[in-house]
Amino acid sequence: MEDEDENEGRCTRRSFPKTSRSKDPGSTGAQREQHNTNGNVELEHVLQKKLLLRRKVQNLKVEMMHHFDSQVDEFVDSVMEESCSLGGSSENSHVSPFLSDKERAKLRHTRLSQSLCKQFVIRRSLLDELFEVDHIRTIYHMFIALLILFILSTLVVDFIDEGRLVLDFDLLVYAFGQLPLVVVTWICMFMSALVVPYVLLHSWAVVYPASRHRSLFTLLAGVLLLLYQGLGLGFLPTYIVLRNGLPPASRFILILEQVRLMMKVHSFTRESVPRVWSSGRDGTQSSAIPQMTPYLYFLFAPTLIYRDSYPRNPRVRWSYVATKFLQVLGCLFYAYYVFVRLCIPQFRSLQLFDLRVMVLCVFNSILPGVLVLFLGFFAFLHCWLNAFAEMLRFGDRMFYKDWWNSTSFANYYRTWNVVVHDWLYYYVYRDFLWMSQKRFRAAAMLIVFTVSAVVHEYVLAICFGFFYPVLFCLFMCFGMMFNFILHDRRKGPVWNVIMWTALFLGQGVLICLYSQEWYAQRYCPLQEPSFLDLLKPRSWTCYIQTNHAAESS
Repeated sequence: MEDEDENEGRCTRRSFPKTSRSKDPGSTGAQREQHNTNGNVELEHVLQKKLLLRRKVQNLKVEMMHHFDSQVDEFVDSVMEESCSLGGSSENSHVSPFLSDKERAKLRHTRLSQSLCKQFVIRRSLLDELFEVDHIRTIYHMFIALLILFILSTLVVDFIDEGRLVLDFDLLVYAFGQLPLVVVTWICMFMSALVVPYVLLHSWAVVYPASRHRSLFTLLAGVLLLLYQGLGLGFLPTYIVLRNGLPPASRFILILEQVRLMMKVHSFTRESVPRVWSSGRDGTQSSAIPQMTPYLYFLFAPTLIYRDSYPRNPRVRWSYVATKFLQVLGCLFYAYYVFVRLCIPQFRSLQLFDLRVMVLCVFNSILPGVLVLFLGFFAFLHCWLNAFAEMLRFGDRMFYKDWWNSTSFANYYRTWNVVVHDWLYYYVYRDFLWMSQKRFRAAAMLIVFTVSAVVHEYVLAICFGFFYPVLFCLFMCFGMMFNFILHDRRKGPVWNVIMWTALFLGQGVLICLYSQEWYAQRYCPLQEPSFLDLLKPRSWTCYIQTNHAAESS
């Protein structure tokens, strides 16, 4: 830097004309000294301007590189989508000339629905790339330090209260109770999802081209598949969960697996049926009959979009797999200490349900809510999915995008959970637009929000054991509103701050209301509840009931 400044000074001095020495014998030394001082001041001023200009150029370079990277990403995505479209159009050019106009139209609509398809490419997860930067990895270290403080505080408080170190994990033992029943139920669910849809679809694909009653046979296969989806995957696991009174974490395992398998079965059917239709018209039905091996791989793969093959990595890094599973275990204990230190002491004693208590409860619940949000994202979307992707050599690891940089809720919904978003986009949003011939985009978006809200509320209602549609209201009311108010045209840091503020408040509301209702259901049970009692939140009246019971006693 000193050499550069010296060169700049030398170059700058060259730009000034040399001042000729005065030949007047009357010029004094003081005048020459004042002239040199003015020249030095001007030179320093020019150097400061040059350094300031250099800083501005460097900042502009950084901004341009970030903008260029985002433009390149968008360009690559658009090229991939366009290549898929071209593939569909090339297939349309080889339509058999012996088809009738009606069959041509049907085939054209079928292939048009597949023209814009998701492309899988080999790429790493974003956090794996960011953790290679020391500054970002320091944030990860800060969360580890916070976990250590949670553990130390719990041990110290237990030692002061009990006079000894208490190392039991009663909450975890209770939450994951009846694991043998969970494992047996999951095996039955998985085997049925592997056999029943494949046998139905394979039989239909073999018989359909040569059958004279194609419509009747297709209707029969579709009805059987819907019955299996509704009864085999829908009703029976829920009945087992409620009948045996499984604890919350065990319920979450079975219900989330139930939803995952139902989405995978739908994707497998949705991607295979149009190919059988098309190949049946072209006389190449043998190549379109689904095979067992790709379907089995798909049931384990960390994606909800079925393909016969995916990009694969050359080898498995077992040390990476072990690290990810250890991180999942660490997040589980992290969540345990968050609930033990921040949630249970606050909600164990119910208070009168009024505005003041509500406001204090929401703001006190923001910290544990945000920690649970981060832990759930890191444990499942990053660690769990990457571990299975590595074991299966699954190449496309884009399970999420940079949702933390979102300046709109529309972008947040697209980038938070890419796996589920892709399923909703391709099988709900785009299929509805295809059926309505792209005339009701607002209705398609409303259907997507409704499906997502209903499924989320179903999972929470079954797993918690009570109906309290807080998440449904947040989805359908505030979620829809923010989706249109905080849209993609909102740019700048202030909109990112607004997005984070709304997200934090939402997490506080969820933790506060669901925790209050959980303890109210335990403290104020109803002997013979009516249907309206099951729909009415117990936390609204539980405090009054306990006071009446105390007064009567």
